Amino acid sequence: MNQPGLPAYQRIAAAFRDQITSGALPPGRQLPTEHEIAREFDVARQTARNGLALLVAEGLIVARRPAGHFVVEREHMIYRPQDESRPQPPNPTMDRYGQQITAEGRVPSQKIEVALIEAPADIAERLEVPVGEVIVVRRRLRFINGEPVNTNDSHYPLDVVQGSEIMAPADVARGTNQVLADLGYPQTRATDQFFWRMPTPAEIHRLQLGRGTPIVIHYVTGYTADGRPVRCTVNLLPSNHTIVVERTFERAWQ
Repeated sequence: MNQPGLPAYQRIAAAFRDQITSGALPPGRQLPTEHEIAREFDVARQTARNGLALLVAEGLIVARRPAGHFVVEREHMIYRPQDESRPQPPNPTMDRYGQQITAEGRVPSQKIEVALIEAPADIAERLEVPVGEVIVVRRRLRFINGEPVNTNDSHYPLDVVQGSEIMAPADVARGTNQVLADLGYPQTRATDQFFWRMPTPAEIHRLQLGRGTPIVIHYVTGYTADGRPVRCTVNLLPSNHTIVVERTFERAWQ
């Protein structure tokens, strides 16, 4: 696209951006070298470098020194919110997420951390506890073929899960929902809330997002039969990775 009003480095970025978004430059394709771009656009090599840097910041290309620059290959995740309420797979070494990604012929992995935190306002509201009360969070960063695709952070009242497997930074073979049930807090329904916004710097770093990438926030709050909220899971889903195929705004466990 010819945009003569733009600075030269922005015209370079716009030209390659158009080729990437149109599919003319497919994922994994190598871009011309800085020298070749400078010659094609009749600019200094530094100007070509600045144009490429803009595309790197936008998350459209990646620099692999010394080979050059390549169009980013995205690992999309099919996201099914209702899977939260389905039983764990029979394989004790694989959760629902791992089962899904493996069935697609890709390699799942995740990092799990557990911490005691002071409940922030959004979680405190959903768990119906005072802001600042100490709660438990299980943070999971999920990967497909080594690329981070979403975060899954589950929050629990401390008095509900203290001393249980939920407090350990490892996968729970029987599933955390079953742990809650075995502790005497079976969930009979859950509510889903979806929001869209720009990510915070911490979220950009954690998910390795390109500049200008919005995220979807999915809150899942699970309740016992007497109406007590015992779990609030927050899923962060990059808009350039995730395909939401089903949504359930309120559901009951069988």
